[in-house]
Amino acid sequence: MRPGDLFAAHFLDHKAAGASAEIADQLREDGLVTLDQLATRNDVLAFASRIMTISAHRDSDSDGLTTIRCIPRHAGRPGYAGLGNGELAPHTERSGLPYPPRLMLLVCSRPADRGGECLLSDGRRVHADLLEQQAGEVADVLSKPRTAYFGAGDGHATQVLTPHRDGRMSIRLRLDALARWSPLVQPHLPRLQTAALRHQQSIRLEPGQAYLLDNERWLHARTAFVGDRVHLRALGVPRFALPHGFIPTLPSTPRPTTHTEVLSWA
Repeated sequence: MRPGDLFAAHFLDHKAAGASAEIADQLREDGLVTLDQLATRNDVLAFASRIMTISAHRDSDSDGLTTIRCIPRHAGRPGYAGLGNGELAPHTERSGLPYPPRLMLLVCSRPADRGGECLLSDGRRVHADLLEQQAGEVADVLSKPRTAYFGAGDGHATQVLTPHRDGRMSIRLRLDALARWSPLVQPHLPRLQTAALRHQQSIRLEPGQAYLLDNERWLHARTAFVGDRVHLRALGVPRFALPHGFIPTLPSTPRPTTHTEVLSWA
């Protein structure tokens, strides 16, 4: 898909009549909505508050929004890469929490002089890709409980793929220094990273443009940039019912049953 197509394909007018219900429906179906006309911080806060209960955290400002820009004092610090100007690998926002925020809104205030494109990977496509590898073994291994640990000392033992009782699937990922892996998973990490990168689609947001995503379905990343790039981010709990993750795509070939032993973090 060409750059820009993803934005157009998921665009909704948030000021139109009935927009809130339409946004909720599209998030349930596709997990992604793109927007514009969020020109000021007050615009962002008003829209975010309409869609979610905003969750404050370590880096957020007093109103709950986080200003994302390069802050040199954070350079090289684990867990602070988003506040630098380097490339970010595909990840789930706040993956080290037991329950990461379901929604993430990212709004462009000022684009970079060069670079800084947003890169989004649909977890449904990543999962389908993994189902096709080694007759489904890769997806099976990545679904084993407690085969990953995301975060520092107060992080969380979890897994990349989480199946739910209703048949839906969630994805959770980070690939930086704050990710630790069970020996069971380590041989499959190159395939996982390749799948996450293979399905990336690029969006270069202009001032006032934004995307709103389901953090259990879409992985997000960023290219390195030059210049004073400024974005605003809101994380939170949706003000409407939102089923977990996504409905998996069935593999094209039958999958054999596997009996791989689970190696968990003690």
